[in-house]
Amino acid sequence: MTDAQPNTPSHFEYGHAPTHDGEAEPPFNVEAERAVLGACMHDSDVIDAVRPILGEDGFYRPAHETVWRALLALHREDKPTDPIVLTELLQQQGDLLRVGGHSYLHQLASALYDTGSAEHHAEIIRKKADLRRLHASAVRTVQRAQEPGADPEAIRSEVEAEMRAERERALAAGQGRLNRFATDGWSFVKETGADAAPLWGTREKTVWAPGESLMIVGAPGVGKTTLAHQVVFARLGLSQTVLEMPVAPSRRVLYLAMDRPKQIAKAMARRVFETDEKILRDGLVVWQGPLPATLDKEPDLLADLAAAHRADTIVIDSLKDAVSTMVDDGLAVAFHNARNRALRGGVEILELHHQRKATADAPRGQRPSLDQVYGSTWYVSGAGSVLFVTGKAGDPAVTLHHLKTPTGEIGPLDVTHDHVRGTTTVDPTKDPAILLRNAPGGLTARELAAVLVGGGDPDRADVEKARRHLGRLVDSGLATKADGNAGGAGGGQQTRYYASARHLTAVG
Repeated sequence: MTDAQPNTPSHFEYGHAPTHDGEAEPPFNVEAERAVLGACMHDSDVIDAVRPILGEDGFYRPAHETVWRALLALHREDKPTDPIVLTELLQQQGDLLRVGGHSYLHQLASALYDTGSAEHHAEIIRKKADLRRLHASAVRTVQRAQEPGADPEAIRSEVEAEMRAERERALAAGQGRLNRFATDGWSFVKETGADAAPLWGTREKTVWAPGESLMIVGAPGVGKTTLAHQVVFARLGLSQTVLEMPVAPSRRVLYLAMDRPKQIAKAMARRVFETDEKILRDGLVVWQGPLPATLDKEPDLLADLAAAHRADTIVIDSLKDAVSTMVDDGLAVAFHNARNRALRGGVEILELHHQRKATADAPRGQRPSLDQVYGSTWYVSGAGSVLFVTGKAGDPAVTLHHLKTPTGEIGPLDVTHDHVRGTTTVDPTKDPAILLRNAPGGLTARELAAVLVGGGDPDRADVEKARRHLGRLVDSGLATKADGNAGGAGGGQQTRYYASARHLTAVG
């Protein structure tokens, strides 16, 4: 027998495998065990993360338990845990052939999953181990009940004692599960990235904040996919801005093209050139068609997909194809759990979604509301930012409304799609900074509001929004403010804003 033969695991790697007498073995998942061990070889810090989750006797295969003990020994001595060092230790212990030889250790180290998924896989291992212990306890109970002269009270007492011990063991093994996402208040406020730079936009006007999903909503044909593709290409470094706002670079984007992938490819092709080949091959992965399961059924799937493809950004196109149904609140909450698990692992999420059909023909420029987003309200409740695109299908001129904002609201923005080039530009006549710069006599909040709403008499909310726009220009040094005064015999004077000398010089 060569040392390669022990490398092949049992054919039955999941669930219950039949034993020689036809009965089912206790549950196990060999693939999860391999993934955890491989992650520990790649990064020894993973050992500290998964050890409290696994507890004692977590691995089903004896060979895997032996490898795990060797990894612990190396880690305790602050030594590398790579396959070469691990092979040397197992050989010294006389365990190398028993675990499958050096070739099997290299197989473990070549697992496709990265270290970010190790904790999820460790949870799978722990649950299987818990089920095995419960299975063993049940078998012992059956055997005791079948013994001659069995005493029911004695059996109940023994079962209760075993269950108490099992609960204590589960709690001890679960300390990592209970504590690993908890942190003290100061660290939560100062060290969890709350002040991190936006993925798209500025700190004052953030379209997409890190650690929060961005949802782009609109009727078919209004260009939400066109807009999303521009953000994706900017994340890949093919441009720096979208709608004149900066976009932060990404390491790798996973695009879930579940809704008409051929049409998505055709839309992307408008912005792709021969010089982009290397960037797209290295930085963009596209999943074509339905997922293996809906995200409400498998909340870990989104995080696992990101880990398997080493992506730090996922685009869901579109949301309706990722869940079983859009109108069930319970399934929406399950999807939100899937979204949060991926976000917690450092994956950024962009979602494309539809509006309710009854509102698809709303007049251009009319402000929509969150209740016009199709499906359960929990989808938008869990999103960090919601952009709503209004307009007629195929019309190059549409309006962007920022209905849910991480910081200051952008827009509404009148934008124009170039359907040939796949680009979108902002109508300069609705940019407050440009309007102020082109007003030698300055503007009041009411005057700016009248322009932004397209003329007429703006309401109080429109005026307050314009006032916030002007206030941000003052804060950024692009405008100055001349305070007004209250009314009297000659009437009051409204506060007026002027473009600053720095702003005029910069663009002059």
